Amino acid sequence: MIIRDALESDLPAIVDIYNATVPTRMVTAELEPTTVEARLPWFREHSPNQHPFWVAESDGRVVGWLDFKKFLPRCAYRGSAEISVYVDEKFRRSGVARRLLEEAIGRAPSLGITALVGLVFGHNEPSLKLFERLGFQRWGLLPGIARLDGVERDLIVVGRHCPAR
Repeated sequence: MIIRDALESDLPAIVDIYNATVPTRMVTAELEPTTVEARLPWFREHSPNQHPFWVAESDGRVVGWLDFKKFLPRCAYRGSAEISVYVDEKFRRSGVARRLLEEAIGRAPSLGITALVGLVFGHNEPSLKLFERLGFQRWGLLPGIARLDGVERDLIVVGRHCPAR
């Protein structure tokens, strides 16, 4: 498996991986699948030197992705980035997300990032456990903030300083 910068030509695979999570109601707050066209502006907002977008590739196939986003727009948060990680359903629990997150942690300082933040649904125990194993702590709770199919869901803010304090 290799981790590399995502290319625009990877976007169909990225969108397929994302869309597969929508009906699970475990990972994204989107309630409907998206399209490559709708995601193109979002993809183009990423910058390899500041807020990169990476894919994990195995045997020439995109099996997962991780992206960095501005955490908040104010200058004081410039060193913080929100990260999201998604894995093809056929490759879950095979170390793909872990490898992507380890790469993000390791390369964060060279990107000028001093803190990584993730937003994880409270009922997504596998993701919460993975982040915890990689040194993330629970920095916040937004109780019942998401409404998925009529069910209120908590959002957990996880974070980690890079390098660790």
